[in-house]
Amino acid sequence: MRAILFAGAALFAVPAAAQDHSGHQGHEGHAEGQQAEAAPEPEDHSAHQGMDHSAHQPQVDHSQMDHRAMDHSMHGAMPADPDIPFGPPPPEAFSGPQHAADAIWGREAMAPARRYNHAMHGDQRFGLAFAERLEVRLGGEHDAYLWDVQGWHGTATNRVVFKSEGEGAFGGDLEDAEGQLLWASAIGPWFDLQAGVRLDVAPDPTAHLAIGVQGLAPHMIHVDAAAFVSLEGDLTARVEAEHDMRLTQRLVLQPRVEIELSAQDIPERGVGVGLSKIETGLRLRYEFVPEFAPYIGVEYEAATGRTADYLRAEGEDPEGLVFLIGLRAWF
Repeated sequence: MRAILFAGAALFAVPAAAQDHSGHQGHEGHAEGQQAEAAPEPEDHSAHQGMDHSAHQPQVDHSQMDHRAMDHSMHGAMPADPDIPFGPPPPEAFSGPQHAADAIWGREAMAPARRYNHAMHGDQRFGLAFAERLEVRLGGEHDAYLWDVQGWHGTATNRVVFKSEGEGAFGGDLEDAEGQLLWASAIGPWFDLQAGVRLDVAPDPTAHLAIGVQGLAPHMIHVDAAAFVSLEGDLTARVEAEHDMRLTQRLVLQPRVEIELSAQDIPERGVGVGLSKIETGLRLRYEFVPEFAPYIGVEYEAATGRTADYLRAEGEDPEGLVFLIGLRAWF
């Protein structure tokens, strides 16, 4: 009989130990009192892995629910606060010092530190020498060479700029050569205003006053535009524009256009009034490093109007197509 009673007690103890007490989280004192008791051996539930428990999930039919009556105003946005003030800041917002550190350390103590900070973050001086075009031009009446270089030294907002460009025939005379010395000052984040002097060395020595802009136009177009007034009073202008189209990390295609204009005929220089010359070309360069990039290309150049007439009178062709081999470099 005693053996039967022990066996019956064991049968009732097993389901009692397997009960889920997760719903009794509020009885923290009772749980603490049971910590000293040994935990029962976990049951093996591997036999239940194949059971379908989907029937135990509550099924809700949302098709019968009216969502139009639900208030979704709190989803995605906070309600407007009617107490937020509108309008300019009150006058007392500007009653303190301009710089908060002045209220602690004093304006006199902070002034040298502030000047040093400005110098470190805006007054550094840099320099750059840049060869935009160093090229050999094959085709036309004769093979020729061309250079177009510039350099500058100064700060991000004010600098001295030097430019030089020209061309000539191999084994012949220098056809065109000029140099410019300019002062450049930033007129915005993208453009500099430049003013100074230009000196032509060939074909005839001539001095000019120069004023123009240089910078980056929308769509990443590099622009260099300037007007020139010679000591004889001749007014001319030049506009250059180019755009870098990166085909790969190192291969760059550069369309380029340059036009020259004149406000009057200048017979001694072979320049006619209006649009006197236009050059359009494509250059494909490979950047071994950004500072060193050889290129090949093609360019069409043509004189127009009275300028073309001057060239024909001298027995020269006013237009032609040339092939280019060159180098673009900077340091």
